[in-house]
Amino acid sequence: MKAAIYSRILEDDQQEDVQLFFDELLRQKITPVIFHPYFEQVKERINLGEDTQTFTLSEQLTEDIEFIISLGGDGTLLDTITLVRDKPVFIMGINFGRLGFLASIGREAVSTAVKAIANRTYVVDKRTMIHVDADLPLFGNVPYALNEFSIHKRDTASMIKIHTYLNGEFLNTYWADGLIVATPTGSTGYSLSCGGPIVFPESGSFVITPVAPHNLNVRPLIVPDDNVISFEVESRSENIICALDSRREIVGRYVQLAVRKEEFPIKLLRLSENNFLQTLHNKLTWGLDKRN
Repeated sequence: MKAAIYSRILEDDQQEDVQLFFDELLRQKITPVIFHPYFEQVKERINLGEDTQTFTLSEQLTEDIEFIISLGGDGTLLDTITLVRDKPVFIMGINFGRLGFLASIGREAVSTAVKAIANRTYVVDKRTMIHVDADLPLFGNVPYALNEFSIHKRDTASMIKIHTYLNGEFLNTYWADGLIVATPTGSTGYSLSCGGPIVFPESGSFVITPVAPHNLNVRPLIVPDDNVISFEVESRSENIICALDSRREIVGRYVQLAVRKEEFPIKLLRLSENNFLQTLHNKLTWGLDKRN
């Protein structure tokens, strides 16, 4: 059994847990294939097996690699999406970051997580992704995201006007600093910080959330994810910002944009005892108020 290992950086306080992680992989006879830039950081600090394999590009994730394990926070896990693409690879996130909605397995559970992979006692969550289409090339060969697509004004520019359509029918013009279209997975991310609702992962919807809207009667909106949502932007600045999760591109204000549900989902792994409700309880401290 092979598992790709992805991370951005090895912090000093992570070394003991990361060593435990690789030791458990060895005990469970799981062969690690390590992201090469990360391997260069850890090879002198972590005891690894001889002839450790590495990868750098998505194309190097061969068919015998069943899993990719992310060591870091949610941003680190989102990086793995661009590597997995439409491959039948399962993604597990072990949280070495902060909040960890996606990388929901705590670092104290690294041994349990590796054993779950070895024994195949995990639970698979299929998550919808969002795909962006434009009248010019955007985001290379990875024009999709797990969390959200967003449009923003540039820096100190004035607010922009975003004419928004559902399947070609006019919805609204948003006078705002920007607009977010989030998947259910992304509803606990940027959209939530802008006042959007939390949506259960299996709900089959998109959340349209304005960023600092000028109109007080404009609120976030939930729409079915079989809609194609298209945009026309007016701006006093020559350029606007388009973002897919943590990736962004600066484009001309006359760009034609549309988003839709991606044709393939990704497969996130979780431990059987850790469902979405428990994640909400743990990460948002719901139900933990001592006055209850």
